[in-house]
Amino acid sequence: MERMVEARNITFEYHKYNDEGNIEESFTALDNMSLEIEKGEFVVILGHNGSGKSTFAKHLNAILTPMKGFLLVKGINTKDEEKIWDIRQTAGMVFQNPDNQIVATIVDEDIAFGPENLGIAPDEIRRRVDKALEAVEMTDYKDHSPNHLSGGQKQRVAIAGVLAMKPECIVFDEPTAMLDPIGRQEVLNTIYKLNKEEDITIIHITHYMQEAINADRVIVMEEGKIVMEGSPREVFSDVAKLKELGLDAPDATTLAYELKKRGIDISTEILSTQEVVDAIWRLSSKI
Repeated sequence: MERMVEARNITFEYHKYNDEGNIEESFTALDNMSLEIEKGEFVVILGHNGSGKSTFAKHLNAILTPMKGFLLVKGINTKDEEKIWDIRQTAGMVFQNPDNQIVATIVDEDIAFGPENLGIAPDEIRRRVDKALEAVEMTDYKDHSPNHLSGGQKQRVAIAGVLAMKPECIVFDEPTAMLDPIGRQEVLNTIYKLNKEEDITIIHITHYMQEAINADRVIVMEEGKIVMEGSPREVFSDVAKLKELGLDAPDATTLAYELKKRGIDISTEILSTQEVVDAIWRLSSKI
């Protein structure tokens, strides 16, 4: 498979400076971290606040660059300043607050903003905007003001704005953190669709465990390092390790874990409510 992201031994520190301009305090956000992500993969990165996951996200389109090591996006080194726009066209970003990414008063115009600034021909911009609106299921709202949309709809407009730039990879940095359950599900459905139907590489950073159950791979970060990695079933089945890290497993997995502790013969590699129901039904049929 083609590699979309390659991080090798990257380290990044935040510095606090005193009035004289000298470093007073340092915090290591990424600590000798290495990671590879293949084209078309759906990767979820988990971790509590301060684990380094958002700092890593900002490295993926060169908002930040490693102090040590290197990070390649489709073979391009993010430290290469001459290639920075190539990197940002390859890896788009969607942030937590959609209002920070919406710049126009009409949905249609907002989505066209990025391609216009690239000097794309008007006919091609129209095609890209229409396709992006269709992909996020917001075509009916193209003439609306973003101010009149729900949080989930605004976030889908922000995603469409990134899509119009034709990225091969999209980094979602806690995109559902400010949304209600309905808006969260709208955005998640869009993310799944972009990955499965458009073959866009997805790197989804979140603190909601339930958002990771459909990923190809789950990565757990702690103190700037990768401490767990594997399929959702592999990672979430180790409930004890997650608890040590101050994280929860999905509700269904936690229930299976507690039942197992009480001597009930049930798999701990359960991710959904339906899987719990099916497992309990099978157990009851043996009684």
